Amino acid sequence: MKAVIVGCGRVGAALADRLARTGHDVTILDTSTRAFERLPADFAGQAVRGNGIDEDVLRRAGLAGADVFVALTEGDNRNVLMAQLARETFAVPRVIAKVNDPVRAEAYAALGLATLGRTTILRDAILDYLGEPVDGVRGVQPPTGHDHPLEARPAPESPALATGARPGPATPPGEV
Repeated sequence: MKAVIVGCGRVGAALADRLARTGHDVTILDTSTRAFERLPADFAGQAVRGNGIDEDVLRRAGLAGADVFVALTEGDNRNVLMAQLARETFAVPRVIAKVNDPVRAEAYAALGLATLGRTTILRDAILDYLGEPVDGVRGVQPPTGHDHPLEARPAPESPALATGARPGPATPPGEV
């Protein structure tokens, strides 16, 4: 499985390391080079510095052809935007966006995005520990809207690619 993760915080770093250790092809992306210090010295994946809302950066990170995309930054709006890019522009079949506001997470799930929020996860974990019934979905809330793809949709062809023109600015030297 090829996975691209944006956000090398504690969760992103732990997820990237776990997937890489189990043999998956993993790329983790963050705007801060220091964030990669959370990765173990023997991290078997690739770390890319860049902004995950930039299509060229996502392309350089290998999002085209990825099986999974996970947006784990602290910004709900950024995560949703990146998830939409992954799903609609790059046709990634499994996309998850961390959305901490439970009301917004439910709304985005209804629009076709799988969401994950610590508020809901922690609430459900506490209720479960107390022996109380937990309603609904635990963990990742799958897309509930009629617009979500059950299979990967082919990426739309860019007019620039069709004419052979190179899209976007050139990659600055020294960046992956």
